[in-house]
Amino acid sequence: MKRVREARPPSDGAPHVPVLLAEVLTALDLPGRTLAVDGTFGAGGYTRAMLSVDPSVHVLAIDRDPGAIADGAPLVAAAQGRLTLVPGRFGTLDACVRNAGHPQADAVVLDIGVSSMQIDQAERGFSFRHDGPLDMRMERAGRSAADLVNEAEEGELADIIYHYGEERRSRAVARAIVEARRKGRIETTAALAEVVSSVVWADPASGIHPATRTFQGLRIAVNDELGELVQALHAAERILRPGGRLAVVTFHSLEDRIVKQFFSARSGRAAQGSRHLPSLETPAPRSFTAVTKGPVLPTDSETFANPRARSAKLRAVERTDAPAPAPLAVIETLAALPERTGRSARR
Repeated sequence: MKRVREARPPSDGAPHVPVLLAEVLTALDLPGRTLAVDGTFGAGGYTRAMLSVDPSVHVLAIDRDPGAIADGAPLVAAAQGRLTLVPGRFGTLDACVRNAGHPQADAVVLDIGVSSMQIDQAERGFSFRHDGPLDMRMERAGRSAADLVNEAEEGELADIIYHYGEERRSRAVARAIVEARRKGRIETTAALAEVVSSVVWADPASGIHPATRTFQGLRIAVNDELGELVQALHAAERILRPGGRLAVVTFHSLEDRIVKQFFSARSGRAAQGSRHLPSLETPAPRSFTAVTKGPVLPTDSETFANPRARSAKLRAVERTDAPAPAPLAVIETLAALPERTGRSARR
């Protein structure tokens, strides 16, 4: 793993500067390209940077959060026709590109996970740092975290918290949630954090709040984040022209494992087995070649200035002229909860 020491470009007044920005721009190699896709628009940090690289680059940006789409209107106007902002999920980015009138794309960037703007808004219910309604829905529609916490069976909650949150005490957390909701619905982030903190103890060495992993697991489940990532990787593979670049920034091991497996398999190496799918798949024709050798990590100066960058990893590949193979079963399995057989997995 290498740490890049390149200077970072200015944010150009953007309200949020995404992590590994200079490294992403280097990986995408945008000069001379025509269409770049920002699959996770957020506050427009990557989009602003891509628009500034080359005046010939048009950006199609996607976001499932209606608030991000509305807030991006001034940037659309300022881009004078070079930015198309589309509401939707990045798992369908190939359809978004074609629906906008483009047969292929030259570059795709994905910044996986929840945005800092969503975390900072108490009313969105993503974080225990700000008390608010227990929501966590990126699209502000569908089943909320409160619905999941108050209605799911204990076994399902334990599986979600263990596999998506990587919380070792998931069974204890699930039992505590079920016991607490017998007294009344758990409706706020503070209430849930208090329940979790009653059975998961703080680790002074790491400084991680006891509820961190539980909140991560619920958020991933509510928004099907890993399933969307799997779909997005395949969609990018289908829509990129030969020579096109795909750059993905991840923030925890679940995301990075999926990206690593996909890039490894598609660049000619067999995907590694998992505990859920131990058999290896036969390598398909190489649809990608590696751009980064292993993950690119943020510099020490970036992590000092932006603690959110501490766990970030960038991986990037370049599309070959081989046809897109069938979906990769290994990463689809990694994104899903293991099938339950009446008993939760041992933890």
